[in-house]
Amino acid sequence: MTVARDIHATVFRNATATFMARVENAVGQAITQASVASVHYTVFELDAVDPTSLMAVIGHDDVVLAASDVIFDTLQSDESWTVDATGYNFRHELDVSSNEAFAKAGGLYQVRYELIAVVGQKIVFRFKLRCI
Repeated sequence: MTVARDIHATVFRNATATFMARVENAVGQAITQASVASVHYTVFELDAVDPTSLMAVIGHDDVVLAASDVIFDTLQSDESWTVDATGYNFRHELDVSSNEAFAKAGGLYQVRYELIAVVGQKIVFRFKLRCI
């Protein structure tokens, strides 16, 4: 059984962030570009009092990404990946050139990715960020 957990990080106010993960399907195989039909992300501002309250950030709500832009067919291991020696296969630098994503210092944010598989179930993974 897959263990669901948020990936915690910190982001600077009004800055971009790069999100990296090793993403696997339900049977533990690393995803590939061909195995993913679509990729979407949403940035939510979280309410510190009510963790179920999510407010989508303007310009970052259900944004479509090209799988070829964010998914690698082989695991990558470089100096930017410090989690382990195995590597990552997902990398996305959030574009904040038109719309800020993290505007409130002291705020909490969630970046939620949803990958729709060509075959099988959708894959959801999230980053929980504290803005400084």
